[in-house]
Amino acid sequence: MNKLPTHLAKATLFGVFAVSIAAPDVEASTTLRVAHVWPGGSMIDRELFQAWAESVEEASDGQLTVEVFPSQTLAKSAQTYESAVSGIADIGASAQGYTAGRFPLTQVVELPGVSSSARQGACILQSLYDQGYFEQEYADTRPLFLFTTGPGYLHTKDQLIETPADLEGLRLRRPTPVVGDMFERLGAQAVGMPAPDVFTSMQRGVVDGLSFNWEGMKTFRLNELAQYHTEVPLYDLSLFATMSQRSYDSLPADLQQVIDDHSGLEWSLRAAEVYDEMIRQGREEAVEAGHEFVVIEDALEDPEWGPALQQTIDDYLEEVGDSANDIYKAAIDLQQSCSA
Repeated sequence: MNKLPTHLAKATLFGVFAVSIAAPDVEASTTLRVAHVWPGGSMIDRELFQAWAESVEEASDGQLTVEVFPSQTLAKSAQTYESAVSGIADIGASAQGYTAGRFPLTQVVELPGVSSSARQGACILQSLYDQGYFEQEYADTRPLFLFTTGPGYLHTKDQLIETPADLEGLRLRRPTPVVGDMFERLGAQAVGMPAPDVFTSMQRGVVDGLSFNWEGMKTFRLNELAQYHTEVPLYDLSLFATMSQRSYDSLPADLQQVIDDHSGLEWSLRAAEVYDEMIRQGREEAVEAGHEFVVIEDALEDPEWGPALQQTIDDYLEEVGDSANDIYKAAIDLQQSCSA
């Protein structure tokens, strides 16, 4: 048998020893891919999802790295939840309403009058989930945190909407089928489309207006096109950030704990804090631009708007059934504690 020269043998042994010592230091980290629908560089992208990513990386001592894919670059809005189910994305974040019919119990929280701010809505939504009211709707993923956009109002290009009768004949982007049904009852044509598509559609005259919260008016630059605003709270859009169960299960226990520590009400309220600031900025932008406003106080008690809103609530609860009624009552019961 040929033998290596002594100096080569020593070098080889040293090399093996060096690799065995270095291996733990160069252990590959696990990369988590986050798919969301908000524009890259927006406040939601930076101060929620990028902030979440940085916090996870720090808490895991670099064992987890997080790549954020904004602007539907990894998954389109209507497929974002399914992308987390299938593992195309490790984490998906979007609106429940973009996957029509999949989250009927969750979307009880979207009904008019349930919440008056992103913070209150997020608290109600996350609390109901934590209490088990609709956890079965997310049985195929592992929700990280649920939150809401804050109240959605009416915004139009060419005319101010003062009463429900003014909606007749208009083409309006609807955020959810529930709001769309209300538009149709009032004589408008409801047009469904994801938020990122609204600017181009309004610019081309495909729609005359939309129902949106103030954050969206700023994030998607819609204050540039709509100069008439009717502040009647039609809904509060529910949102999710959820993780592939397969991706979660593949992590060791200590890294699962990092994910658990970045889930639940704390991060739901952090999301709401970003939203409420953007709501403030979005409305301020419209005020500074000299836009026209109508504010409907106590909308459910308003003689003109109240019946339309109450009909929306009643129709939805009847359609979904007894479970929806229980959730609606629980949501109303949470209003006071969630407004603190």
